[in-house]
Amino acid sequence: MKKLIATAIIGAGVLSASASVYAADKLEEVKARGVMKCGIHPGKAGFATPDTKGNWTGLDAELCKAVAAAVFGDASKVEFITMNSRNRLTALVTDEIDMLARSTTFTATRDGLNGVDVTIPWFYDGQALMVKKELGVNSIEELDGATICTYPGTTSEKNINDYFESHNLSYSALIVEGSAESNAAYLANRCDAVTNDASALAANRQGMPDPSANIILPERISKEPLGAYVKQGNDAWRQVVTWTAMALIEAEEMGITQGNVDSKLTDSKPAVMRLLGTEGSLGENFGLDNKWAYNAIKAVGNYGEIFERNLGKGSTLNFDRGLNNLYTKGGLLYAYPFR
Repeated sequence: MKKLIATAIIGAGVLSASASVYAADKLEEVKARGVMKCGIHPGKAGFATPDTKGNWTGLDAELCKAVAAAVFGDASKVEFITMNSRNRLTALVTDEIDMLARSTTFTATRDGLNGVDVTIPWFYDGQALMVKKELGVNSIEELDGATICTYPGTTSEKNINDYFESHNLSYSALIVEGSAESNAAYLANRCDAVTNDASALAANRQGMPDPSANIILPERISKEPLGAYVKQGNDAWRQVVTWTAMALIEAEEMGITQGNVDSKLTDSKPAVMRLLGTEGSLGENFGLDNKWAYNAIKAVGNYGEIFERNLGKGSTLNFDRGLNNLYTKGGLLYAYPFR
């Protein structure tokens, strides 16, 4: 797929000048359409859920809004399209969506074989298992011989198999299509445990009749860097999605918030001026208005604000920042230099 896309681009004669690269890229297609199509989870608390009026909120949904704000200066110009685990990457390749922000793990296979490109990790997660408290199970080791609910075609399915095999443990897999079906099977005692990213298990637990009756075991059996994907071969568009996410991380490091970003427009610090577009041409270099990062921050706030609103102490999930804190505070979040 990578070779075919590269051939198509070269055949169109679009590599001779930056302006013509933009013309052939997804970025210009999105601009001309006037709305950005973002693939999201059909309902994952903290990441993508609709309110009673159909307005989507969550860590992933707000990244979509930030990209729309960066491109159009208007966060409302995004169309949310729900994706299941089977069709999410295909939808990018067939241009059904422009970006995928659906808690999808970055892996070498997906990046190398599926005709898609990774952007930047947006949430660092790890796979875990959840069991009913009444079982008295405190570690994965005690699940030898258990039946485990998992999803088809996901990294979760492969990870659980690898973990049990490498630890000389046995299990039976009950393959179910999605989180709703998995929860139903788990609550009906068709499986002893359910496995997924820890954030997904915590979100699903909130929707159960008695969340406190279920515990997430302490072990993390995989690394799950989740982030947005774009279609391969659309370099200008990949840059827009990637650097918009980085701008929100950089804003947190600089102390720029949704509430004070207007006052920061008169800040004389060179780094702040470059980020907010009052100096230099970073926005123009990406084919955007120079206030692209300002528009994104103004629309949704910095990364820390988004996290706290959807996953942190101000949310029902009550997650610690952990690995999703800035590198200056012991986490892994690190934006590349804005210069």
